[in-house]
Amino acid sequence: MRTKKLAGPLLAALLLTSCSGGAPETGVAAKGTVNIDVHAWVGYEAQAAVLAYLLEHELGYKVSTRKNNESDSWRDFESGKVDVIVENWGHNDLKKEYIEQKKVALSAGLTGNKGVIGWYVPEWMTKKYPDITDYRNLNKYAHLFRTAKTGNLGQVLDGDPTFVTNDEVLIKNLGLDYKVVYSGSEDALIKAAQTAARTRTPLLMYFYEPQWLFTKVKLVKVNLPPYAVGCDDVPARVACDYPPYLLDKIVSRRFAERGGKAYELVRNFTWTNDNQNAVAAEMINGKKTAEQAARQWVEENKIVWKDWIPR
Repeated sequence: MRTKKLAGPLLAALLLTSCSGGAPETGVAAKGTVNIDVHAWVGYEAQAAVLAYLLEHELGYKVSTRKNNESDSWRDFESGKVDVIVENWGHNDLKKEYIEQKKVALSAGLTGNKGVIGWYVPEWMTKKYPDITDYRNLNKYAHLFRTAKTGNLGQVLDGDPTFVTNDEVLIKNLGLDYKVVYSGSEDALIKAAQTAARTRTPLLMYFYEPQWLFTKVKLVKVNLPPYAVGCDDVPARVACDYPPYLLDKIVSRRFAERGGKAYELVRNFTWTNDNQNAVAAEMINGKKTAEQAARQWVEENKIVWKDWIPR
């Protein structure tokens, strides 16, 4: 989703043993194992689960999952341990290194999701302080966001410190009386938003879409200086909003050449923010496992995924 540009939201990596010296694809029994690395945001896990379910139940592959971080996934393209990143948020620096320079990876097309990163406040705050969504007014409200960790400064609550974030530089370059505090995870951000909405506690937080929480909690995006192409090229000088992200899939060159129908399925996969949020919401609010939520979505949405399956 969303890790720092040197690493990389919230990524999955697929490895076919048939691509690493295993038996060739001569039938279901001969198909290799697809290893999926699950990264630290629920939308990504939802997408990985749907792909895994289809790989197993429609194409006959075995799927194994593990938790991992994005930087290791990108590095493992070179070693051959990783075949697919299921949901990539930008990372032009990593694309340059692994796609253009080392030539061990390539793009497998868009996921269909539209990614948004930004600063958000609970809706009740915008009704009480109508001008708070203009970043130029944030300093006069900084006192509302003070915490024990920020002293006289207001708090901007971020998530996992490996998520893509320009927030510390933004605060400095925009002259804002705030300090970034890392909550440590997507789950901590979600709980903070739910608490702020329920108890009417002030909260200024880093957050992103697609994300199921927007169907449950009303959050309003703060208007930072508009993004323009190139405004974030020099990390230390960033003073603009985050770019819009057309999320894509990254595959190893080896997987693209040898992955067969598994690669075709990954390449064909495309859905919407609403599709992803539906699966994620079942996992969180419906208390289903990722596999259970994926199975339910697959059973109810054949019209969406039937054309992904290679013939």
